[in-house]
Amino acid sequence: MSRASKLTLLGTSLFALSTVVFVHYQQKAEQSAMHEGVVRDMEQQRIKRERQLDFDMQRELEAEYKKEQTVRESSGEGPGTTTGAGVGAGR
Repeated sequence: MSRASKLTLLGTSLFALSTVVFVHYQQKAEQSAMHEGVVRDMEQQRIKRERQLDFDMQRELEAEYKKEQTVRESSGEGPGTTTGAGVGAGR
């Protein structure tokens, strides 16, 4: 074999080997990134479930408290509000 053909064979072999190595590490990096994404999604779902359970528990407590006591909405102008003519108005 001539020197030029040996160099060509060496060059193409190195290029093919470097391509295989590059693709291998690229796939490992993508797999790692996808795994981190899955872990992050699972953590977000866990937090969402916990918040939903807290919300449901608060709703049940609210319903229980509303059974035990009378709750009414006030608009700010009811019999229990003061309009300025209260304590100290006669001075």
